Amino acid sequence: MKILLIGSGGREHALAWRLKQNPAVELFSAPGSSALAKLGQIRPAAIGDVAALTAVAEDLRPDLTVIGPELPLSLGLADALRSKGLAVFGPSAAAAEIECSKIFAKDFMVRHNLPTASYAVFYDHQEARQYLKHSSYPAVVKADGLAGGKGVIICGQHRQALAAIDALAPIPAAERLIIEEYLAGDEISFFALADGRTAIPFGSAQDHKAVHDYDRGPNTGGMGACSPSPLVTPALEKTIMDEIIRPAIEGLAIEGRPYCGLLYAGLVRTLNGLKILEFNARFGDPETQAVLPRFKGDLAEVMMAAAQGRLEQVSPTWDPRPAVCVVMSAEGYPGPSRQGDAIAGLEQAAARPDVEIFEAGVTREVRQGAEIPVTSGGRVLAVSALGDNMPDAVQKAYEAVSLISFEGAHYRRDIAAKAAKQAMR
Repeated sequence: MKILLIGSGGREHALAWRLKQNPAVELFSAPGSSALAKLGQIRPAAIGDVAALTAVAEDLRPDLTVIGPELPLSLGLADALRSKGLAVFGPSAAAAEIECSKIFAKDFMVRHNLPTASYAVFYDHQEARQYLKHSSYPAVVKADGLAGGKGVIICGQHRQALAAIDALAPIPAAERLIIEEYLAGDEISFFALADGRTAIPFGSAQDHKAVHDYDRGPNTGGMGACSPSPLVTPALEKTIMDEIIRPAIEGLAIEGRPYCGLLYAGLVRTLNGLKILEFNARFGDPETQAVLPRFKGDLAEVMMAAAQGRLEQVSPTWDPRPAVCVVMSAEGYPGPSRQGDAIAGLEQAAARPDVEIFEAGVTREVRQGAEIPVTSGGRVLAVSALGDNMPDAVQKAYEAVSLISFEGAHYRRDIAAKAAKQAMR
């Protein structure tokens, strides 16, 4: 089976690693990375260039194209490929709007009676500032469009909310804003596969967005994750599927936006029941690096079933052991980060039992006659480990992290700490 994987980050490395568990898979990636080059051939094409990516797919004629990041989905890559008669795992631009526009997503939830926070929409920042004078706090200020996981700011006071508007103003995604009720409770990341009609569960996780321990500091694209969420019992999974996922898939179909791909629901368990924080139209990063080590089936076959509209034939199987993923980032992240620092210890860490290393901001350079890995992005890599229980997975992940070093390396030291406590209750 020939598969073209679109993307270059840690999520795509994890997807490629799991896809290659099927020895029949011939893997190509665009634009790819040095890590993906070890798993298959790469094709140069900018991630936001739909025409170039479509040309790559037309040249290769893959059996399946898997689209990793949200940007090409928002630009209509899945539509372009399907118009060429190619099978695609990933939603159309219209369906992906459930992530790419928070205003669309919130209005969609209201139209289909999906539980979410109260909110107000602003097309003018000055009107938003006026509204904040009469808001209750905490409040949440959100950019409408894609912002790389950095378009949401929780504000405890009025002055912080005003500062949030100023901080978001330079981001094109923040031309329109949402000011939203803050939902207190335990967060859950829940994943489901959909083929336009059928939806099936595909794991859960707990994400860690803030850059520093104890959820301090600005939000990032994600500093780590654990899977499964200890909060998701079989009964709660059924509730999520029956009351959130399937109604969302049905609602998108009713609106002429049939959804094919992975739907990621960010949820919070409040005193008033489950509420939806957001939907994402693709695999999460770094949640994927915690979920996929637990998946035991043939990912290529599962994705093909979704692309061909036959998910009812699929029943994913899972390793019962939990997984923990710790992200190591470069100095300065989530702002401008240093790059070009040599990375040591990757091979030693990867050799640890039940450990996988997924590279994100890593490239290879020849220095002093030898090819070495060097940092090339904000989130550099993710260290994932399976354990007999959550504390064991935490220990294995951090033991592997301790073997890896580069100048300015940063990582949270409390990934999955809350989940480990919850699992022991």
